[in-house]
Amino acid sequence: QVQFVESGGGLVQPGGSLRLSCAASGFTFSSVGMGWVRQAPGKGLEWVSGITSSGSMTSYTDAVKGRFTISRDNAKNTLYLQMNSLKPEDTAVYYCTKGMRGRPSGQGTQVTVAS
Repeated sequence: QVQFVESGGGLVQPGGSLRLSCAASGFTFSSVGMGWVRQAPGKGLEWVSGITSSGSMTSYTDAVKGRFTISRDNAKNTLYLQMNSLKPEDTAVYYCTKGMRGRPSGQGTQVTVAS
């Protein structure tokens, strides 16, 4: 079955960086677009970024453009999200998704931006 294991979250100060990873299994990873969504405390799911199956095209929500970079390694069945210049409003549980704008199904990884 489809499985995702997200990792790399943690507590970071404003302006800091984190790199999230998502190990995928149960499907042909290299044939599918992938994405990241997040859920802040008390709020609904927010789409963050998406990448095509080959990695040739990416897209981002305006709130993270210029600060976050999505990438993938199809040989390792792994999706990444490099997050720089983090802000307190980036605090959320981050999930990877099958499909550029899919729904989460993993446990997510907590990102907390605070001083």
